[in-house]
Amino acid sequence: MTEDYYSSTHPQLPPTTEEERFAWLRLLRSRRVGATTFHRLLAEHGSAQAALAVLPEVARAAGVEGYEICPEAVIHKELNAGRAAGARLITCADRDYPDALRQIADAPPILWTRGRVELLHQPMISLVGARNASSLGTRMARAMARDLGQKGIVVVSGLARGVDTAAHLAALPSGTVAVFAAGVDVIYPAENTRLADDIARDGLTLSEQPPGLMPQARHFPARNRIISGLARAVIVVEAAAKSGSIITARNALDQGREVLAVPGHPFDARAAGCNMLLRDGATLVRSAEDVIEALPDLGATLPGAEPELPNLPPAPKPPARSLRDISNLHMQILDRLGPSPVAEDQLIRDLRANSAQVAPALVDLELDGRIRRQSGGLLSRA
Repeated sequence: MTEDYYSSTHPQLPPTTEEERFAWLRLLRSRRVGATTFHRLLAEHGSAQAALAVLPEVARAAGVEGYEICPEAVIHKELNAGRAAGARLITCADRDYPDALRQIADAPPILWTRGRVELLHQPMISLVGARNASSLGTRMARAMARDLGQKGIVVVSGLARGVDTAAHLAALPSGTVAVFAAGVDVIYPAENTRLADDIARDGLTLSEQPPGLMPQARHFPARNRIISGLARAVIVVEAAAKSGSIITARNALDQGREVLAVPGHPFDARAAGCNMLLRDGATLVRSAEDVIEALPDLGATLPGAEPELPNLPPAPKPPARSLRDISNLHMQILDRLGPSPVAEDQLIRDLRANSAQVAPALVDLELDGRIRRQSGGLLSRA
């Protein structure tokens, strides 16, 4: 049997008895049954019990001899471990399961959760980045997570060092979700044990893995699809060109989510992935306000949002700028910059230009090495 692409968006009946929930777990934990195969078997046979009955025959047809389904003792052990950890099991057919995650092709059939499950039904944005984040990177993650939380958005991340940790800490008072690659009761890295306990009390921790399972390398890419699948958009703060954060961003694109990125210095390897995403069409963001502006449909659902006025004509699109106009703007920026740093907002006022036009030009000049971005939002000519 192989893991084929299979949509999980068709309705499924929730397991209403302990026997049915037991069968769901037993089917999912059987050898060579992943999320997509689980959904296919359930759709074809109507129930987990029926799928278990034909599973050895299906495996034999696929060339797997001597196939045995997951032993009942393994499932009893998992359920006992979940109860001991104070975790709750929800399935993809349960009402508490997040709608956004249910729509992805390989939606986790089950989630082990600890904490406030109701957070899964609030607007969510994922914020990810480098484990070895710079001081500026962690400051940006803290500020953005805090401000998003104050606007009523739940921040999702992966509890890793660096950007993830900064985001969880800043969003904890307003609501944050930590997605584990290990069991929901196994904290990795161990240094975040207290943070994980705080999230389990005031936020939410979750995992598709059995409680007690130690993390393995292959679990992290699978975990990343949940981080992106839960959210309306993924923000990448700092990331190397080849990193788990870039995998999360690619998952987001495959799942139809928006990808937003914070620009970084072209000589900083920790910003290479973000700059690459921006080059390939990701939306540039520097604050929570930029995020809300980039996601107008999300902003309209937040507390205190202005109601949409009916029957208003659409706002005219800004005129396309020619290469000559862009070149002139570059020269104006360079003429106003020198060795002494200047605040970016002051530069925009001096230019008497629209910030939406100036921001891409600054990124272009920074990537070309013609200007330098310094701490505190200051710019200078290289």
